[in-house]
Amino acid sequence: MRRSFTFLLRPTSKQAAALTQCLEDHRQLYNAALEHRRTAYRKAGVTIRYGDQSAELKHIRADDAGGQGRWSFSSQQATLRRLDKAFRAFFDRVRTGRTPGFPRFKGRGWFDTVEWPKDGDGCRWDSQREHPTASYVRLQGIGHVRVHQHRPVKGRVKTISVKREGSRWYVV
Repeated sequence: MRRSFTFLLRPTSKQAAALTQCLEDHRQLYNAALEHRRTAYRKAGVTIRYGDQSAELKHIRADDAGGQGRWSFSSQQATLRRLDKAFRAFFDRVRTGRTPGFPRFKGRGWFDTVEWPKDGDGCRWDSQREHPTASYVRLQGIGHVRVHQHRPVKGRVKTISVKREGSRWYVV
């Protein structure tokens, strides 16, 4: 059975700035990948898929080590999967005859979640076990962020998402 638990993050001001930058870099990656797909189809009639863009991610990270290169590779792949999922949903709606709704570019206020698909790959839940009264999540490029864990987590943590709602941060 899949369950999700939402906990409030308590980042310091530096960590909050780093989380904001992480969201911004992932948003730029999403928009750049969308633009790449659109121009490739418009100019050459070529369809770009997730595998193609994921293979290019290595070169993107190498060219921008201070920006895209400091975030987790798997979280960036999850952002590209998110775009691929939007395209699959678009083509499914076209196929069934419903109103399609082509994937859109994301503005600053419309991209508020970053996902790490596997615990231990760029993130770690409850990373400081020497503090039994406080819970922390470690995020690559951000550090150990304190979590207000109001109830115990049942089962094993597999996926971690960080979400911004207004001025608050949550871990799911």
